[in-house]
Amino acid sequence: MKVAIVVNTERSEAVLLAKDLTGWLDRKRIGYVLESLSAEKLGTGPSAKIDDLNRMCDLFISLGGDGTLLYTSHYSETKPVLGINVGRLGFLTEFSKDEMITAVEKVLDGNYSIHNRTQLEAITTDNGREQRMRALNDVVIEKGAYPRIPTFVIRLDGELLGSYRADGIIIATSTGSTAYSMSAGGPIIAPKSSVFVITPICPHMLTVRPIVISDDKIIEVSVDAQAGEFPLNCDGRITRMLRSQETVTVRKSDDLINLVANESRDYCEILRTKLLWGREHSLNLPE
Repeated sequence: MKVAIVVNTERSEAVLLAKDLTGWLDRKRIGYVLESLSAEKLGTGPSAKIDDLNRMCDLFISLGGDGTLLYTSHYSETKPVLGINVGRLGFLTEFSKDEMITAVEKVLDGNYSIHNRTQLEAITTDNGREQRMRALNDVVIEKGAYPRIPTFVIRLDGELLGSYRADGIIIATSTGSTAYSMSAGGPIIAPKSSVFVITPICPHMLTVRPIVISDDKIIEVSVDAQAGEFPLNCDGRITRMLRSQETVTVRKSDDLINLVANESRDYCEILRTKLLWGREHSLNLPE
């Protein structure tokens, strides 16, 4: 088995951890390839562009936070991704840095399980050319630099759901429900739930609320505005600008992301740990 390694090079802790990992792999005589920017930061090791890693390797290891794992997942295709958390919350990167070597050993021995995560696919058409983009967490359409509050028109399976005056619209998977959608007031959804959530960003009316829908729905979103361009983001990356009245179609992708599961933890524990549920906090005020 050959391992692809992707590192958040902006975190010194992740870089040091990568050096520990590559040293261990060298001692075990296990082949690996570093993503080119990661190799440049480490100053060592075989490297390749991230676009080529899927063809060369059998396992991806992401060293960083959820953002690093999201970035890695866009290139892993069907290969398993092992996420080591060197970030903050780490909902996707289930393994801590102390668990790294044990987790890698289990994967190399074939003693591991996989979380199959659903993705979104955003489809746009520009001058007759169709563009398809995938997202593990969310597809977001925002007002961007538009100076007024635009109206976002949403249809489900061709039927009008509503016209929302808001700063943007988030369409999130159950996996992505704890990301931007949660920050915008959306619900937390267990990752294996077969649903999507549509969450408005700063809606102009208090009656506009997030809505949970089944993941077999076809969602169409257009921006009703006089002019302007509106950023379309898939997992936090600006993929293109939408014109006024242009429609983006969002549906369940046929492709899954395969994340290596941490069998020592369950989802309830992750929520308690990451969101500090059930902990008592004292103010420690001076007498």
